[in-house]
Amino acid sequence: MPAEISLIIFELCTIVISSAVLGTLFLYARQPIILAYIAAGMVIGPYGLGWVENAANISQIGHLGVILLLFLLGLNLQPRKLLSLFKESALVTLGTCGFFFICTLIFALTIQLALMDALIAAAALMFSSTVIGLKLIPTTTLHHQRMGEVMTSVLLVQDILAITVILLLSMDSEQTLFAAFVLLIAKAVLLCLLAFIGVKYAILPLFRKFDVIQEYSFITTLAWCLLWAEIGHQIGLSYESGAFIAGLSIAVSKVSQAIAQHLKPLREFFLILFFFAIGAKMQLFTGHLYTLYGIGFGALLIVLKQWGFKQALGIANEKPTMRNELSARLSQASEFSLLLAYSAINNGLLSANGMMFIQSTTLCTFVISTYWVVKRYPTPISLANKLRQD
Repeated sequence: MPAEISLIIFELCTIVISSAVLGTLFLYARQPIILAYIAAGMVIGPYGLGWVENAANISQIGHLGVILLLFLLGLNLQPRKLLSLFKESALVTLGTCGFFFICTLIFALTIQLALMDALIAAAALMFSSTVIGLKLIPTTTLHHQRMGEVMTSVLLVQDILAITVILLLSMDSEQTLFAAFVLLIAKAVLLCLLAFIGVKYAILPLFRKFDVIQEYSFITTLAWCLLWAEIGHQIGLSYESGAFIAGLSIAVSKVSQAIAQHLKPLREFFLILFFFAIGAKMQLFTGHLYTLYGIGFGALLIVLKQWGFKQALGIANEKPTMRNELSARLSQASEFSLLLAYSAINNGLLSANGMMFIQSTTLCTFVISTYWVVKRYPTPISLANKLRQD
């Protein structure tokens, strides 16, 4: 067997085994299992024991979990309903993002980060995590209740903003933010039209003809998801955007719920790799000053985000009980925080100090927010029987 293949198999085996072992320990300690996956990356990753030396490869594989997560989200949303949700959540999302941007910018300048580093950190940390937010909310709440609808719309608007910022960091200086945003919307609309046409004239007829063969439905649906994810990436959107549009296009079909059930186990496996890769990229044991600043600000950012969302949802006349829970579920930073930071450092716009600050802040919010939500609100991974819902 070639050495490269042996290495990949060894790394995957090591990741799954270590995640299972730490997951068991975390559950005995009554801690959220997602944190065990992150901890596994920190312990055996390149900055820990070094059993997995290249976190980038695992991160790329694990990214499929995020793609599948967005695809499944699209499968459970009707297009008309999505448009109405966007109208309702746009002001809430823009207002809170602006508030978090200003708070982060002030803190970053206070700890003497360079102006460009401070601006990039502020942009990166104003978003909430789509993966953690959707992973920790019960499926029944996400798909059939008001809280799930509002969370979905807020996260999707944030994702659009995050993609726009990433494009802004990598575009030519002659372009403007407005031009980049208009181009982004035009591409998304075109992608939606093509996807819905493809479902109507190709996918649904094939499903009707071969619906008794489950394997065919599974592989065809997965191919549809990955096809549009790749197209989205190629035209300058993102894999996640393409996958979400692919799911949305199939949502009009009666088979969408059955498809979602078939894909859930596959999503779970790749999300383990995704969270492992997050931990594997963290250099929290170096004692770096800006790592310590990031950990401190992560704890503060949780409070700021919880308060900011609670106030904004109150202005939007949402019920008090929903405001409290939803603001807690949205209180962390985002996986887009890391993607934006990597994009900035690759384009020479972010220093090592800024990168360390964003990384440590993001991970700190992941840990605290996950622990908070799992201990207080219904999630699929809660240890308490009364809180465990899927």
